[in-house]
Amino acid sequence: MTAGRARPRTRATTVILRAAIAALLVLSAAPNPARAAAPTPNLDQSIAADQPITAGRTTLATGHVDIGPRYVDNRWTLLIHDGTQAQPVWRDPDETLLRVSDAALHTVPDDPAYAFLGVEAGKRVYVVPQVQAPDVIWLGWNTQDPRVMQTIDRGVTLTLLGVRGPGTLTTYLQSGNFAAPQPLWRSAEAKAQPFWAEVNTHTHANWVFTAPGVYLVAVQVSADLVNGEKASATRTLRFAVGDATSADEAFAATADIAVPVGQEPPGQDPAGVDDRADGSQTLLVTALAGTAVVLALGLVVLLLRGRGARRRAERERVIASSEGQP
Repeated sequence: MTAGRARPRTRATTVILRAAIAALLVLSAAPNPARAAAPTPNLDQSIAADQPITAGRTTLATGHVDIGPRYVDNRWTLLIHDGTQAQPVWRDPDETLLRVSDAALHTVPDDPAYAFLGVEAGKRVYVVPQVQAPDVIWLGWNTQDPRVMQTIDRGVTLTLLGVRGPGTLTTYLQSGNFAAPQPLWRSAEAKAQPFWAEVNTHTHANWVFTAPGVYLVAVQVSADLVNGEKASATRTLRFAVGDATSADEAFAATADIAVPVGQEPPGQDPAGVDDRADGSQTLLVTALAGTAVVLALGLVVLLLRGRGARRRAERERVIASSEGQP
């Protein structure tokens, strides 16, 4: 009888094992912040703690520019680090226009590796390149402000919250001509898109705009601090793409880009934002995690019971044998 009972337990164990594996696979597919690849080679730089913040409207059309976190009056924020001149300065994104000239026009290659751009092969797009070009702005990011490096825990998260413009924006990394592109931000996807950048990082990427015109790009920078607190700030980058795009129009442009629930800075009211999708996703992940744990515990219990049943059967067999029973 003991051997007869072992068979259904084996089937039950198999069912639970498969269910646990399925739950864990779905759980592992839940979205996590991407991790930006290693910093672009030959980007050694250091930033002095006393580099000034310059006020006034400025258009940057060529040269080295980064976005990055910095403290202003003891408040965490996101600024533009302007390295286009001999003495680098920090600038307010509200007063800074990033000009992408017609010199940035390139043809989309006929290569399936670039299908993520969502643009037909042969079409002309504006590309701010990962490797510096003489007549095009060179845009990246850094986490190298001295106070930022002293206060953040391991790194920051840079999140694309939304884009307003006549076309789409895609930001991606590519390590050499033969490496696969690594998409970081795609404005065609209507969701918050985070990626992780480690402390003391200086990286440049490819920024692809599909049409000329004014683009407003809402970016959040957030971090866990070494003192246990959290820091977060959301700013809007301003682009004028194409030589014919008016700088005055770009400075005058405004956009109410909704901040997804769970991505807003501390104290920001997410009113008007539909949080059902994000809330459902959180509940789903929580439920799957709980299901996986329960199934795993059930599997352990069944395995222990099966082991105990086998031991009892073995003892009964030994006893029966010693007593001369068949």
